[in-house]
Amino acid sequence: MDALSETLRVVHLVGAIFINARFTSPWCYQSPHADSAAPLLEPGAERVVIFHLITEGDCWVELGAEPPVRLTAGDAIVFPQGHAHRMSSEPGVPPATGARLDAVLARRPRQLAYGGSGPVTRVVCGYLACDARLARLLLAGLPSMVKVNVRGSSAGQWLESSVRYALAEARSPRPGGAGVLSKLAEVLFIEVLRLYAAERGEKGTGWLAAVGDRVVGAALNAMHKNPAHAWTLEELAHTAGSSRSVLAERFQLLVGSSPIQYLTQWRMLLAAHLLRCSSVPLASIAEDVGYQTDTAFSRAFRREFGTPPAAWRRSQSSRGAALHA
Repeated sequence: MDALSETLRVVHLVGAIFINARFTSPWCYQSPHADSAAPLLEPGAERVVIFHLITEGDCWVELGAEPPVRLTAGDAIVFPQGHAHRMSSEPGVPPATGARLDAVLARRPRQLAYGGSGPVTRVVCGYLACDARLARLLLAGLPSMVKVNVRGSSAGQWLESSVRYALAEARSPRPGGAGVLSKLAEVLFIEVLRLYAAERGEKGTGWLAAVGDRVVGAALNAMHKNPAHAWTLEELAHTAGSSRSVLAERFQLLVGSSPIQYLTQWRMLLAAHLLRCSSVPLASIAEDVGYQTDTAFSRAFRREFGTPPAAWRRSQSSRGAALHA
């Protein structure tokens, strides 16, 4: 399994498409910062990322002092740092009043429709929630806005038509519509990341850029494929078809750490996933992530998470029970 696929598996994304909007020009919608929206969207989530998919028409998105960005049908836009933003028919249109997120979420189905008598724009709004540490790894180095056109890929075309179908199903009395929308939100988010990585190639910095780098990506894939192996810089460089100095330099530039530091971080994130999602004994988890003794594993885990693995597992279990009470 490649590094991106393995990381997405461990990230444990939880998502939903939470608004199906129909706007008619002139219109403007103010989207709050993800931190303020998180308690309404996914209570207890450490990190929430909001995204939008334009399914019909066009619009503009404004983020702080950055120049407005035009979006057309098929465009998906993600806000990796969760910034508040405005979407409108034209830059400068004041946001509507009375369209508060809590009021919209209280509706069934969650539909939003307003504006003037001009052209129609349809927007699907979604979110992904995940662990804060894993979000920092996955989203590191990304700009404040990530924009791709999903109609440029066969998967994107399928996704767009599937989203339309699922939204229609969500309005019907048949069960399961919300579950389908949740899975589609996850798949859409992943497809946006894949398309963005493919468009950027080896440009930029951050973990996603590192995955696409010929040298660093090969080292990442090796570590993710076999995290328990006692990797050395020399062995990773040989696997990547590079010298030790080139690998170390490029890894530091793109990821912000050395390969061995990254390996330790990934092992701890993988261990946390196993502790949260399974009842596997600590000794087995320690072995699975490359530690020969429970003591060495517990020491490394405590450095990363501030608490021993057994106590961390209990806290996650208690937290999950409280959220579902």
